Amino acid sequence: MNKVLITNGHIIDPANGINRVGDLYISDGKIEKIDLDAQGRKHVDDLEVIDATGLIVAPGLIDIHVHLREPGQSAKETIATGTNAAAAGGFTTVVCMPNTSPAADSPSVVALIREKAATESCINVYTTGAITKNIAGEELAPIGSMHKAGIVALTDDGHCVQNHELMRRALEYARMFGLPVMDHCQDYNLVGKGVMHEGYWSTVLGLPGWPSAGEEIIVQRNILLAELCDTHIHCQHLSAAGSVRLLRAAHTRGIKISGEICPHHIALTDESIQGFDTNFKMNPPLRTQDDVDALIEGIVDRTVTILASDHAPHCNYEKEVEFDMAPFGIVGLETELGLFIDILVHKKKAIDIAHLIELYTINPARLLKLDRGTLSPGAIADVTLIDPDLEWTVDKNTFASRSRNTPFHGWNLKGRAVRTIVTGKTVWALS
Repeated sequence: MNKVLITNGHIIDPANGINRVGDLYISDGKIEKIDLDAQGRKHVDDLEVIDATGLIVAPGLIDIHVHLREPGQSAKETIATGTNAAAAGGFTTVVCMPNTSPAADSPSVVALIREKAATESCINVYTTGAITKNIAGEELAPIGSMHKAGIVALTDDGHCVQNHELMRRALEYARMFGLPVMDHCQDYNLVGKGVMHEGYWSTVLGLPGWPSAGEEIIVQRNILLAELCDTHIHCQHLSAAGSVRLLRAAHTRGIKISGEICPHHIALTDESIQGFDTNFKMNPPLRTQDDVDALIEGIVDRTVTILASDHAPHCNYEKEVEFDMAPFGIVGLETELGLFIDILVHKKKAIDIAHLIELYTINPARLLKLDRGTLSPGAIADVTLIDPDLEWTVDKNTFASRSRNTPFHGWNLKGRAVRTIVTGKTVWALS
């Protein structure tokens, strides 16, 4: 049975309000205590000691928005390669999306994913279930059966339920089982065939525009339905200033609504698309600097409570086509933490590292009712060690992910995870 002592680290555990230098003792895969005294150490045999001087010792990071592509799309990613990438990014837990092939819209597919994760993943993998059958937005999936199979949330991510009455019924069923609903906010009629933000640069480049209102109108729909049904809705990958304003107003009324932000939506703007590089093609799209500023403001004032990657791997040949024809999305597990630390903590000085860790640990754990995201005694020993001042260069050729579709190759970042510990065992360490 493993016994680990992490010494001299700056322990940050937002769940318990801990933010100080100390030691963390792990025994048999669980957090034993913080600050094991010298006398206590003498009575511990076969102790693995990890010197964390200058490092942040945080609860294992959680990413609630990841596409592992299995089953059916293993050329892009597998559960094994995707979770290796997550570990290399500092994540001990990921939540995978249901838009696989076949879709995770039944207890049998959910069970398949969970079984493969149990044998092939180096970290914790939780599954979501589709809101509708085949993620087609026409008929509800068997929500109760999928809940019994072990899903932690419902989502049609990659698609958005356009029928408001159907969405209402989904929320009512979700409430019965205590499941949050995560929604990809996109009004198909407003968005049309848009492939980038509708504005100056879409006009200059001659590309079909994707207006901010195409996101904001569904965010408002979700606010109204969350209030009507008393069910928590989590708005995924927010990109527009108006979405943040809507959430902020809804929170003043106590509505069960939340949102997440991905790093590319604060690191880049629609101006980045000038070269027609398809690695800058996202859904929702990159927007303006005003939107970026509003998203960061939403993080600062805690209107936005969760950070995530929307890790969306694609094969090289899929992206090597005309901009209009390329699939949306980029890989993000191995770059997201570095980007957020670099931008939010160092460059913008918008938040401190403790706030950032809160957005990656206790907040997502509470949303999905996971027994993770804390260093409380007795908790499962998932721990991430972070060097907030480590300078490094993104090299897509070294990614653990099977795919390489990133716009951040060659970027110099400050801040990185250096060790990932799951159930008391190191599953990845920076060499």
